[in-house]
Amino acid sequence: MAKRDYYEILGIPKNASEKDLKQSYRKLALKYHPDKNKGDAESEDKFKEATEAYEVLRDPKKRASYDKYGHAGVSGFDGFKGTQADFSDIFGDFDIGDIFEGFFGSSMGGRARSNKPRRGSDLQYDLVIILEEAATGKDVQIEIPRNEACDSCEGTGSAAGTKPSVCSVCNGTGQVRQTQGFFSITQTCYNCKGAGKVIKSPCKTCKGSGLINKKRKITVKIPAGVESGSRLKISDEGEQGPNGGSRGDLYVVIHISKHTIFERHGNDIACIMDITFPMACLGGEIEVPTITGGKAKMKIPPGTENGQVFRLKGNGIPYLGSYGRGDQLVKINIKVPKKLTPRQKELLKEFSRLEGDEVGSKTKEFY
Repeated sequence: MAKRDYYEILGIPKNASEKDLKQSYRKLALKYHPDKNKGDAESEDKFKEATEAYEVLRDPKKRASYDKYGHAGVSGFDGFKGTQADFSDIFGDFDIGDIFEGFFGSSMGGRARSNKPRRGSDLQYDLVIILEEAATGKDVQIEIPRNEACDSCEGTGSAAGTKPSVCSVCNGTGQVRQTQGFFSITQTCYNCKGAGKVIKSPCKTCKGSGLINKKRKITVKIPAGVESGSRLKISDEGEQGPNGGSRGDLYVVIHISKHTIFERHGNDIACIMDITFPMACLGGEIEVPTITGGKAKMKIPPGTENGQVFRLKGNGIPYLGSYGRGDQLVKINIKVPKKLTPRQKELLKEFSRLEGDEVGSKTKEFY
């Protein structure tokens, strides 16, 4: 397969300057570098192709020969087979954090910010409530352990009357630079761990961290209509941030326990009510428990069948952040007595005869 034109590979015109040549190759090297595209043979080939083109065009003699004779004009040059570009020349004026960010998707040590105030971590608290509390809403007090600024040293980490000193290794930057191969790598300072300061006399209370663990009581307002799995955000009630940073947030995850009577279906609630056979036949009125703790009267029409569902309007769960509420669904279960008195048996047999049934007799075969 014929080789592609080097200028076409790098996407530059033939009169491109050395600066344009470097910028174009740098862009392609970051895009197709093998460390960023592990296992991608096509990207590896494009990286080698771009490196080969750059190796030729960056050398004035090779470039002049290529411009005059094409690929044949540079096939005899030595030291070309490795296609290894001088990365210190290509990336020398760039922050190594940018290079690693291009390769791996995040900065790797080149931009340590440990010596600056950082936001504290968010916290999560799992709160179990009952269905009635979800229906009516409630204020619940919880207790959470979290890191707070040390009272003894006011968060500095130094003992009373002392102050942290500037790190002598990194001069307060929190970073040290090391040269490894083609790259000049900036890493977190080993002496101060990136803080830029060294605590010679640590606070005895927090042992130099500036933070202590405390238990904090917080009142959580549970809104009426909340569902299981809902997350309630309470701002600035998370961990204290290092170096005087702001607090994180607290997320309270709601879990609603299983109810003994009611079952929730969105904003509707369902329950099962037992009635007698005579009431199912003749009709009547029953009292039904409600989610608010009271009772509602419900009429049973004559001829009610087993499994029939009745709806009590507005007796369900309130709509979260809105007006109105769902309904209560009442499923009828006709209860069959297991023990009958002689008089009850006599009356049922009479009823059966009137219906044309033969109760208590042997089952006849059917052909």
